[in-house]
Amino acid sequence: MKQKQGINFFSLTMIVVSLVIGMGIFKTPATIAAKSGTPLIFFSAWFIGGVIALFGALTYAEIGQRLPVIGGYYKVFAHCYHPGVGFTINVLILISNAASLAVVALIGADYVSDLLFGQPSGTLFNIIVASASVGLFYIVNLLGLKTSSRTQNVLMIVKISLILLLISAVFSGIKFIFIQVGTSFFPVLTSFQAVHIATHGVNAGEIRVYDGSNGGLLLLVSLVAVFFTYGGYQQTINFGSEVKSAKTMQRGIVVGILVVLFLYLAINYTYIKVIGFDQMKNANAIGSLLFEAWFGKFGAKVFDFAMVLSVLAYVNVILMSNPRVMFAMSEDKVLPAIFQKKHPKTDALVPGLTVFAITTILVTFFGKGVDDVLSFSIFLDCMGMSTSAATLLILRRKKQGDATVTGALKRWTPIFCVVFVLSYALVACAVVIDKPYSALTAVILLCIVLVLYRIFYYKSST
Repeated sequence: MKQKQGINFFSLTMIVVSLVIGMGIFKTPATIAAKSGTPLIFFSAWFIGGVIALFGALTYAEIGQRLPVIGGYYKVFAHCYHPGVGFTINVLILISNAASLAVVALIGADYVSDLLFGQPSGTLFNIIVASASVGLFYIVNLLGLKTSSRTQNVLMIVKISLILLLISAVFSGIKFIFIQVGTSFFPVLTSFQAVHIATHGVNAGEIRVYDGSNGGLLLLVSLVAVFFTYGGYQQTINFGSEVKSAKTMQRGIVVGILVVLFLYLAINYTYIKVIGFDQMKNANAIGSLLFEAWFGKFGAKVFDFAMVLSVLAYVNVILMSNPRVMFAMSEDKVLPAIFQKKHPKTDALVPGLTVFAITTILVTFFGKGVDDVLSFSIFLDCMGMSTSAATLLILRRKKQGDATVTGALKRWTPIFCVVFVLSYALVACAVVIDKPYSALTAVILLCIVLVLYRIFYYKSST
């Protein structure tokens, strides 16, 4: 299968980038600016988050080298802790990913409507478009890993090009000022050539100032959002044995995160330089402002296109990754054996892909409110990231895959791993403080699934 469907360095890098960079880069920085209060805390959060993500990339790259299997994100838990731990965490992650994919697809349908008709869409339209997008990439993934990874490459090349275009605004002289009309702020585009201010009969007002006296707390709160904006790359190890070599796994994950780090820091610098930090706090979709600067009245349409593209890339990569977890769980007999079945020609994981796609489509009928129900996933991801990364120390102690590990930094990787684990544990504590009910929900659900595992699997296997 490696020769027929193996993932090369470029494709793996694009998978890493697409697992991390979603729609949020066009909107989330405004929220983080409001949370951080000052440019120093804002950039500190993004930089610290990027460094921790790089430590995580080095950690997961070595895990992927030492345990190169399909569905690696399940296997590391089952192999290093217990199959029950792997089953419990990954079942909830599968459910969470299906729900998140449905929500993202529904949000994407709104942008499709705005792109085509210039107005919000109805519920039926959203469900049809969301289901169609999942169905489209279900077919793409049925054609095999080679086809789905090439499709992902094209989507991400276009998306990265759009992000680089936005970044180039910092060199073009584009700048926004904000004027106040009543209690609202409106962006007005300026340039080297002229400064046009739409007065509306009022003068520019004062921008709301955030209290920055408690810098440590503001940084911690900002890091919660930043960490999750950098997250997702850990799922790369699900492709394990399908990656062409151990060296490719390492280079793909690390280079992918370096690309993400550059794009995130550069686009945030551009937002602040062009839009302004205080004004940025009051913007809903800051990416749309820069697209408007480049494309004028068509800027809103280009922004809609970028958001739709982000949704399509996310749909494809999630459909690529999650069935592989189900395959690995089936190998350990904690899911039915049918999930190990592959298409005889394309090696597509048809049963897992079908079940995951159908589950996602069914969830679309519950609407965007599912996102609120599954807010526990924030805490769950913290637990999953910290405990899965810690398996590197166990694999090293067992000397598993020592011969496959390459790279000049391998002697430092355990230190990077410890820092990464502690960082996510700290963020988990911040989530407990900020959203105690979400954390409690996650713990309760973990206990319920663990009990189900013990009832239906553990007793029958002993």
